[in-house]
Amino acid sequence: MAFWIASAAGLAVAYLLGSTPTGYLAGKLLKGIDIREHGSGSIGATNVLRTLGKWPALVVLLVDVLKGVGAIVFARWFYPWFHTLPAITPPATLDLQSSMPWAVCLAGLAALLGHSRSIWLNFTGGKSAATGLGVLLAISWPVGLGAAAAFCVVLAVFRIVSLSSMLAALTAIALICSLEQPLPYRLLVIAGSIYVIVLHRANIRRLLAGMEPRLGQASPESKAESKTVPRI
Repeated sequence: MAFWIASAAGLAVAYLLGSTPTGYLAGKLLKGIDIREHGSGSIGATNVLRTLGKWPALVVLLVDVLKGVGAIVFARWFYPWFHTLPAITPPATLDLQSSMPWAVCLAGLAALLGHSRSIWLNFTGGKSAATGLGVLLAISWPVGLGAAAAFCVVLAVFRIVSLSSMLAALTAIALICSLEQPLPYRLLVIAGSIYVIVLHRANIRRLLAGMEPRLGQASPESKAESKTVPRI
């Protein structure tokens, strides 16, 4: 029982790392606003860019990426550590070497869930793209860099963040399946990428309707007062 309680505690920490609402905190600290009531209503770096400016957006982006990295780094430290505690005896069928990738997989998914369903924001949040990039970089940096490169290329061509994020997620799936990676890591990337794409379903509808804003344009959901916010 102690083993499963410790495992659940580790996942809870990964979730809480992911659930830190960076964009929301930036809005409160810098302008005293709830960023969910401005622009697209998202707490992600793109809406922070529209609402607060480029430097706050860059900080939010970096912190959101580090949340994903932190969840994986924590899992890789915590899981072997509590295996050494005398009071915690893992099941005989679970050896550390074979179970470690699964623990990392679950921690990554917990971080993604935390960002999109933050306990601090009544289980709402962002679309987990930046946090997902952090998870990718931590479990397999070639996959993470490949996804980031795909994002940058698509963004440079089309200047649409949502499209760039979704194609980066698909690139991550292709890369993780083509490289020698443990099965849990492959499942993590496939499930996490699909989850990120599903969270962009409203963006997909706007893309099909030709209404998705390009980088630097106001979101269709922008409220009247957002017109007074300087654009970058």
